[in-house]
Amino acid sequence: MQHCNILLTGGGTGGHLAIVRSVKDELLKRGINTYYIGSESGQDRAWFEKDDDFKDKLFLPTRGVVNQKGLDKLYSISQIFKSMLQAKEFMKAHNIDAVLSVGGFSAAPASFAAILIRIPLFIHEQNALTGRLNKILKPFSKHFFSSYGSDPVDYPVSENFFKTARVRSEVKRVIFLGGSQGAKAINDFALQLAPELQKLGIGIIHQTGKRDYERVSKEYKKLNIEADVFAFDKEIYLRIEKADLAVSRAGASTLWELTAAQIPTLFIPYPYAAGDHQYYNAAYHVGMNAGWVVRQNMLERDIFLNIIDSNIEVVSKRLGTMISQNGACKIVKTILDLVKA
Repeated sequence: MQHCNILLTGGGTGGHLAIVRSVKDELLKRGINTYYIGSESGQDRAWFEKDDDFKDKLFLPTRGVVNQKGLDKLYSISQIFKSMLQAKEFMKAHNIDAVLSVGGFSAAPASFAAILIRIPLFIHEQNALTGRLNKILKPFSKHFFSSYGSDPVDYPVSENFFKTARVRSEVKRVIFLGGSQGAKAINDFALQLAPELQKLGIGIIHQTGKRDYERVSKEYKKLNIEADVFAFDKEIYLRIEKADLAVSRAGASTLWELTAAQIPTLFIPYPYAAGDHQYYNAAYHVGMNAGWVVRQNMLERDIFLNIIDSNIEVVSKRLGTMISQNGACKIVKTILDLVKA
């Protein structure tokens, strides 16, 4: 399989693109030629335009169809069709042997092109609730990967989160994670809890996102509370390692990174996520006794204080059984075995 050509497609958000990067790195270890098709919008270009690990890349003028209406929806669909034809020519020119779609609107052109020219299509669904595009594509796929349900595959997570994992037994520090874009509701909740946490002698680590950093920093100073406040950190796993409890959104990549780190988490799903998928991601963990979830509009101080007083060691140990390393390795092995077959 040394001369196998694999195309990775999808993106739009960091969660999808993190999977692309993990699988790409695993393919490179095996000497597999790797290609990428993404979108000119979203975060695709920022992540991969200058990534020379790919033999070639194509960025297409696509955008999301979900939540579009009328002429905007028709325009988006027509763009996907035109882009599909470009993707088809790209795939033929590079003799692509298989396509892995990680979802997001960026994945549509190459996925439909693969079906059109009968190149094996593999799908990774990152969320507990299958996205609209993947529902359409699933019947035509060679294999469907998911970290949820009866036959789960380990989610591709950076080994750094496994290396820094530890079992938590009591809460000495809390980390609030609003993501790189920030989450005002989580930021406000942290500030509301801060005086109580200070009284309990519990330290605060707080990722505010770039947009809300100044405001949140000033509020901590007004409260005269010392906290590790930062906008963004590429090595977030080092800060997570220091904490014993997390408060976070429930995007799939973040959720599984926290799982790998074995840190008990109160999930506050983004209420406007497509299909409410963040709630279903978190609900899966709650069903496995591996976390807590509360709707943003139902956030209350007492809910959080009850979690602090609960047996977090049981939850932390449970998280350690839910994911193992080498998720990307297992995905790549399955693809190569089925393509070879």
